[in-house]
Parts: sequence; structure tokens; C-alpha cells
Amino acid sequence: MSDRTSKTWTGKSPSENPRTSPGPSVWNANLYDAKHDFVWKYGSDVVSLLAPQPGERILDLGCGTGHLSAQIVESGARVVGVDRSPEMIQAARQAYPKLKFEIADATDLKFDQEFDAVFSNAVLHWIHQPVRVIQGVRRALRPGGRFVAEFGGKGNVRKIKQALDETHKQVRPSTVGDVNPWYYPSVGEYATLLEENGFEVRFMTLFDRPTGLADGDAGLRNWIAMFCSAYLDGLDDKKRETFLRKVEDTLRPDLFRDGQWWADYRRLRLVAQA
Repeated sequence: MSDRTSKTWTGKSPSENPRTSPGPSVWNANLYDAKHDFVWKYGSDVVSLLAPQPGERILDLGCGTGHLSAQIVESGARVVGVDRSPEMIQAARQAYPKLKFEIADATDLKFDQEFDAVFSNAVLHWIHQPVRVIQGVRRALRPGGRFVAEFGGKGNVRKIKQALDETHKQVRPSTVGDVNPWYYPSVGEYATLLEENGFEVRFMTLFDRPTGLADGDAGLRNWIAMFCSAYLDGLDDKKRETFLRKVEDTLRPDLFRDGQWWADYRRLRLVAQA
């Protein structure tokens, strides 16, 4: 289902957005695993790109409920999983009690040349301070270490976001400002940031990955509630329902087929060396 289109690195360095991540302040770990497990399951391809080796020490940045950390450990590598969400870390510790998981903010990493590799899947698009993340990753790596990651790239969920923004203006016309939960850079933007902060980019690609959502007709609204609830903040039950139905009506011709919603994902995948 993937229409993969590579992009080359060109362009100038962007200025960093100083905002902190406006992603969900509390993550429902059980709902994440039960209804949105595609997030970590697709990450298995990124683990293959990481190619972990026995004895390597690897940081799983934004480890969530720990499934990919456990997959990396199967190679014989030693893994430390970190996540900002206490709920996610608690779930990871319960699922994999023999592994090491810590609560940590990706914009304030405290590691100093401790890892052979830093791995991250479906995390960095939540963080509006990419330079702080990259600098923390660079400090965490030993000389020659590698940074392997995948996250939402430029144009990710473009149709969904357009529908959310248009409906937001209709349902909440008095609200000032845009809702922007995500940071979706281009190949050029992110490669430039990496190079400016001590990395050599070895591989980077931007590709389409349409992704099916669970729960049939309710799949899109469940995805919105999980991943972009900021659009729903402050709405009473009636306005919330109106909002969701308007978004569904707008997107149904393009993103609903064969009884299932499909999110118009685009992913940025990279390997960079310190």
C-alpha cells in the first residue's frame, strides 16, 4: 500500500520553532496498544534499518509501551527506553520487567557519549524544538555512533489536517490562532539541521504510507481523539459531535474505502552518523 517517493536534500536551514510539543499531555497506553498498535508495528522496518548488533548499547527515544525496545533486545543489544509519558513507561515496565525504561524528555536528554546508536520511531513529529532533540541525541552518541529514526514528514496527514483546520474555523470561529500539534519537516529542513549539529546524513527518504485505522466507521474519530485531541479541547458533547461529523463528511470521499478509514501518512526515514 506504499507509494514511495525519495526526495534529495536541498535548501537552507530553517529557524527553529521555539514552541514546546503540544501533543497529548496524558497518553492512554492501553488504548494506544489496543487500537493504534500500527504505530509500533510499522516500526519493525526501522529496527531492520538500525541493524542492532550483539553487545551494542542503544537508546530507544520515545519508546512508548516498549515493544520495539524488546524487539531490539532480541538482537543481543542492550537497550535503554525513554519516554516523556509516565503512563507509557509504566506500561513498558509492566510488559517487559527485565528491560530498562526511564522517564525523560527528548528536548532535555542527560546522556553523554553512552550509546552506539539512538533509535526513534513515530516520536519526533510531536516536538517543535528539533534542534534541542538533535543536540541531545548527538551528545548521547559515542564518536561514530548512528541516529536511526522515522517520523511524520512534510505533507503527513495533509488531507486530515486541512479538514480539521477548516472545521475548526466553522465550529469555533471565535478561537484565535491555529491548532498545530505536529512538526513535519521536509528532507531538506531536517538534513540541514542534522548537518549543522554534527551529523553526517547517510540516508534520508520521504515516502507515502497510507495507513488503515481500526474500528471501521469510528476509526477516524478515534484517531483524532488519540492523536490530535487539541482540536476538541473545550467543546461540549454536542459541538464535539458536530465537529467530528463535519470532518468525517469532508474526508469520506477520499479516505474511507472498503469499510475502513485510511490516514494519508507520509514518513521521513533517516540514518545519520555522529
